[in-house]
Amino acid sequence: MIASVREKIYFLCKFARSPRQIGSVTPSSVWLADKMVKAVPWHDVRYAAELGAGTGAITRRIVAVKPKHARVILFEKDPDMRARLSRLFPDYACYEDACSMRQTLREEGIPDLDCVVSGLPFFNFPQPVRDQLLDQIALSLRPGGLLIAFQYSQQMRKHLERRFELEHVHFVPLNVPPAFVYVCRKPGGEGVVRDSC
Repeated sequence: MIASVREKIYFLCKFARSPRQIGSVTPSSVWLADKMVKAVPWHDVRYAAELGAGTGAITRRIVAVKPKHARVILFEKDPDMRARLSRLFPDYACYEDACSMRQTLREEGIPDLDCVVSGLPFFNFPQPVRDQLLDQIALSLRPGGLLIAFQYSQQMRKHLERRFELEHVHFVPLNVPPAFVYVCRKPGGEGVVRDSC
């Protein structure tokens, strides 16, 4: 579903107030959301997290494709957007701070994640925050788990390659602004596929 005019105006207002946190003037396009979600082998996912869920542009695609057994946790820093996500997706737990993701997973009884889908503008954050987020992602993923992250430049490539195996970088021109989708894997999985429930 393409973002409504009302959703685009809402997102633009949020960007005007916190450009470094929001990262874009408009929600992710349907083409970007599709590219992100199609990179995930959902048949092998029991636990996943979406970081920077925003207005739910990617969350809607996740809801449409994920199997019933897969459990998804949302993270969104902005309190208004977080409240909106909770209304739109009442079956999905929604938390504020991805910098505390490991603690959140313990509270939710989740041992580790098979996949993290991220819309966070990593390069906008101060280095200590960026490092903490990437550390939390690496700690939260099972060996062989996936990080699917979009960025608006390739500035994060080396940062991601230090922690993960970079499998693909997809360019999505039909987005405002155009985006790069990084498909990264946590080392150590040896390609093991888990049984689905």
